[in-house]
Amino acid sequence: MNASTKGPAILSMIGNTPIIRLTRFDTGPCELYLKLENQNPGGSIKDRIGLRMIEAAEADGRLKPGGTVIEATAGNTGLGLALVCAAKGYRLILVIPDKMAVEKINHLRALGAEIHITRSDVGKGHPAYYQDIAERLAGEIPGAFYVNQFANPANPQAHADWTGPEMLQQMGGDIDAVVVGVGSGGTFTGLGRFFAAASPKTQMVIADPAGSIIADLVNKGTHGEPGSWVVEGVGEDFVPPNCDLQHARAAYTVTDTESLNAARDLLRKEGILAGSSSGTLLAAALKYCRDQTERKRVITFVCDTGNKYLSKMFNDAWMEDQGFTPRDRHNDLRDLMTRRYDKGQVVTVGPEDTLLTAYKRMRISDVSQLPVMEGARVIGILDESDLLLHVEKDPARFRDKVYTAMVNRLETLPVTAPMAELTRLFDRNLVAIIMDGDRFLGLLTRVDMLNHLRRQMK
Repeated sequence: MNASTKGPAILSMIGNTPIIRLTRFDTGPCELYLKLENQNPGGSIKDRIGLRMIEAAEADGRLKPGGTVIEATAGNTGLGLALVCAAKGYRLILVIPDKMAVEKINHLRALGAEIHITRSDVGKGHPAYYQDIAERLAGEIPGAFYVNQFANPANPQAHADWTGPEMLQQMGGDIDAVVVGVGSGGTFTGLGRFFAAASPKTQMVIADPAGSIIADLVNKGTHGEPGSWVVEGVGEDFVPPNCDLQHARAAYTVTDTESLNAARDLLRKEGILAGSSSGTLLAAALKYCRDQTERKRVITFVCDTGNKYLSKMFNDAWMEDQGFTPRDRHNDLRDLMTRRYDKGQVVTVGPEDTLLTAYKRMRISDVSQLPVMEGARVIGILDESDLLLHVEKDPARFRDKVYTAMVNRLETLPVTAPMAELTRLFDRNLVAIIMDGDRFLGLLTRVDMLNHLRRQMK
């Protein structure tokens, strides 16, 4: 085979990921190890099944040269498939739920995948459900191959033939428990099959986000109405065909708050940048370890890299907005604020800065208005509508100074003002400038009020 017909050598880098022991967490009497699947070239454990499912479809003729691959995915399987399809020259169409991190979407598009975003708040059988859409597209596009990781036998087989033996060899043949999440069910089922034959003492333990039905099925044999969760890639509202729950010895339910904070702790304590599902697995593994009364060697996964979640769980403001980190309670308008000027969290601009500088700061920080500061004093507000009005007839006016476009007739509210005063400002399409005496605290917008009200939901 000449060099022009070979796929990139990067595919040979999938697998053989390292294992590391945690040293700065309370693991009870146990040793807890992480298999760093974030070290795969696509950044996740799903590189393994992406490669094996494509190879299986090529081998049995379901996928022809130049063909179209279609899949429903919460992200990482899509990235694994995108890596393989880019290497092999296939068109890839992915249907993804709308809770997926923007970093993943950008990564997928950069690899050439075509993205269809659909709702994450509907279940199987609904016309907007992501798996149903993918199956429908596969039926409409001639020669398309619907991967269907949830029922594709090459998915669990990849872990039975590849991941499991690799883990057991790296751990010197001594593993007492493996903690795994269930998304498609492939990792859990494949490893369960392998360890049942190769190391019968090894217990398979499920980590499940609160709202998923899997833990209840394992622990109770039944389940209630499924809920929703923020963590990506694990948890289900049905039992996928690839998921064989007979391998489960135990299951732990993990809340979104526990998952996200576990992943943040993993970075701070061990220096490992892991994704949200890795937080779920780590939190469950720690619960399992602390439940034990004798020493066990336990292993779980860093399923994917955390650099795909920098705008979400590694963003302090997002964590506060979503209610996942504790907030100080003041019983005044500070309870609505997630960005405080006195804490260095407010993006500002000076009156002598250019409008281009202001525009760039708005875009980078994803805000629509900037306080204009002179020292510690607010002297104006620059809103995106003010900016547009100033430059729309002559883009060269981006070079003008901020003071030429800012609004300097300011509406301030004391931090002790009632919510009704805030609403009255919003009704006049104004931003609230919140003051503590003569000290500027920050801005409040409609979005801040909406986030505050959502946090009050029971």
